[in-house]
Formats: sequence, structure tokens, C-alpha cells
Amino acid sequence: MPAPAVPFPEPTPLQLRPFRAVRYDADRVGDPSELLSPPHDDLHPAQIRALRRQPHHVARLLYADAPQDAARELGRWLRRGVLRRDERPALYVYQQQRGARILQRGLVGDLLLPRQAGQLLPHEDVSAHAVRQRAAHMSGLRAQLEPLLLAHRGTESTSARLVDHITRRTPVAVARTGQITHIMWACDDPAELALLSGGLSVGQALIADGHHRHAACLHLCADAAGPWTSSLALLVDTVTYPLRLSAIHRVLPALEPEKAARRAAEVARVLPLPGGPRPPGPGELVLTGGGEAWSITHPDPRTLEEALVGHPRQWARLPAAVSDHLLLRHAWSVPDLPGAVTYLHDIRQATTAVSATGSGSALLLPVISRDTVWELAGAGVLLPRKSTSFGPKPTAGLAMRVLGLS
Repeated sequence: MPAPAVPFPEPTPLQLRPFRAVRYDADRVGDPSELLSPPHDDLHPAQIRALRRQPHHVARLLYADAPQDAARELGRWLRRGVLRRDERPALYVYQQQRGARILQRGLVGDLLLPRQAGQLLPHEDVSAHAVRQRAAHMSGLRAQLEPLLLAHRGTESTSARLVDHITRRTPVAVARTGQITHIMWACDDPAELALLSGGLSVGQALIADGHHRHAACLHLCADAAGPWTSSLALLVDTVTYPLRLSAIHRVLPALEPEKAARRAAEVARVLPLPGGPRPPGPGELVLTGGGEAWSITHPDPRTLEEALVGHPRQWARLPAAVSDHLLLRHAWSVPDLPGAVTYLHDIRQATTAVSATGSGSALLLPVISRDTVWELAGAGVLLPRKSTSFGPKPTAGLAMRVLGLS
């Protein structure tokens, strides 16, 4: 007699819980805009060094040489009132806008990291070395200074109406970084919190940004009762507020562009672009340097298959896999060493960086679709590192999670 079918468990909603955020006290420090940090990917080492020289800048905690030193500095800021902890647990409505245009709106809270597979979907691979570094920093600092950015496809209208109502109140924080204005409202009313939590019928979310921080939490959460079984997170309903998705381009300062074009022609179709560099189309990479440019398409299937041995078959259609494995490693023998490749999100910056003769080459990548990211993440296929950039990313230091405060 056949065994009875065992039903699959129903997915439980993700739990975004209220917490007592630690924030800059505007009465003590003035406008916090000068103390917040842009996303790490937007900063060069020289900019980080400049920010760390500013007293009370969050970069002094984010990029400290030793996490124990950062923890002591964090403690001093709390004792002196530079930072203060909110009196009541809250969920925080966080909005980013440029001028009058709302770019993003979501909820910041303490996310219980799910044990059930398929609820929180990473979409990019991580570096084990970077995860260990992040884990050591978080553990030593005992704080999270920036939230994970999570995308979900919401359907609950009650929560959306309540969030809209909350944004009509006086915000608890307003700051500006570059052209982006960051506004935050606290919701600490028990009845409203119950409605918000009940309306978050989110069974699945995509990690749009913060893969290494998420992996560091998992690395630290061996103790089921410890503080790293949850994480500071920003949950954005991308049906209402779609995140911007862009490619990440490769700059290779030691690679001579004409030589790169000749070698690329051995493994793909390479055609000159008389008009100079331009954004690549679907299925295309654009090589540029010294004012010249080439279109790279139709990689040789057999060579590509050899270059991607040990990786998912779906990688064959991903620009970053073709870029990094077929071209950088196979055709160009670019070493996997610091400084050999620089990653830039802005296509104009990448093109400008190699515009002078002798300044190297840039490989421009096309944007892949959101549906492709969700499809592969749902199938458990991680993209190559530095494949995508979701934004706008939350700023660091606006609402922090600090452990061990009474």
C-alpha cells in the first residue's frame, strides 16, 4: 500500500519586528546629513579616509581598522548623547526621494531570519573572505549600522494605506545625501503595529542588497538564542515602488584595449564601433579604451561551456558570467588580485576612466531583467558576483540596531 502523501508545510510570513533604533540626536549634532554614509559601492578609499577624519561620522564605525575600537567609540557617542536610543520599539517608514519624486518607500525593522528555505532569496554569490570580515566587524561592534535591502511583491492594501497615513505625520529624521532626501517616520502605536505586522503577509523576499551582511548573520547565528538570528532590514514593496536595477561595469587598468579586442575575437564575434562606446544591448558586451570601442556578441558555445565548468548552466546567458569567466579569466588571463579589476556602477565613469591612451580598458555590461533575477533566485541559482546593482540603497547611520543596551 503506497505511503500517504506528506503535505508541504505552508510558508510562514517573514517577521519584521519593532525595535528601538539608535539614531543621531539632532539637538546635539545638528543636521545629521553630514554624518551619514553613502553605500559602500559608491565610495573610493580616499573618500572613506576623508569621511573617517570627521568627528562623529558613521564611517568611523563602518570602516574602523579594528571593530573593538569602533565599539568603544560607539559607546562614547551613546554616553555623550551624540546617539540616542528611541524610547519605544517601532517600525520605521523610510522614504527616499529626489525633489518631489518618491523613489522608494518601505519599512525598517528587525527581521527574524527565516529557517524555512525559499523565504529569503539571495540572488548573488558572496566572497567567503568578505563574509568572515563582515562577521568579525559585526560581532566586535555588536551593532548593525545599515539595513539589508529586501524586495517583495506586495498585495496587502491595508498596510499600504496605513503607511501612507503615517507619512503625513512629523518625521523623526530628515537628511540629505547628494540629490537624495531621506525621511523617516516612527510607528510605535501598538494597534498600528499590529495592523502593520498583520498586513505583512510576505512569504518571500529577495535580497536586493546586503548579501555579505546576511551571510555574516548566518555565520554568527549558530546560537539559536543569540542576537544574530535577526537582522536590521528595509522591506520594500516593489509592486508600488520598483527598485532601479543597473549593471556593474569592469575597468581593467592594465589591459591594452586593441590587444583585448584581438583576443576576444578568438572566443566571440567582435565588431568595431566607429561611433565610440555606447550602452550595450541585450546579449552584448562593449569593450572600450583610448577612445575606441568594440561590440562583443555570440560567444563560442564550446569555449563558453569550458569556461563555465562547475557553474550552473543558466550562467551561459548572464553577461557577468561571459564577462568574468570567458573574457577576463579565459581570453585575457586577468589575475584575481586586488587592483586588477575595478567595478563601477556608472557607465560614464567607466568610459571616462579609460578614455586616455594607455589608461586601460573597460568592459560595459547590459542590464538583466528583474524577472530574470527573481526566476534564478527562486530556482536557487546565484548570479556571479557584481552582476547587478539594485537601488536606491538605504543610507548608513539613519536608524541603527545596537545590541546589549539596557
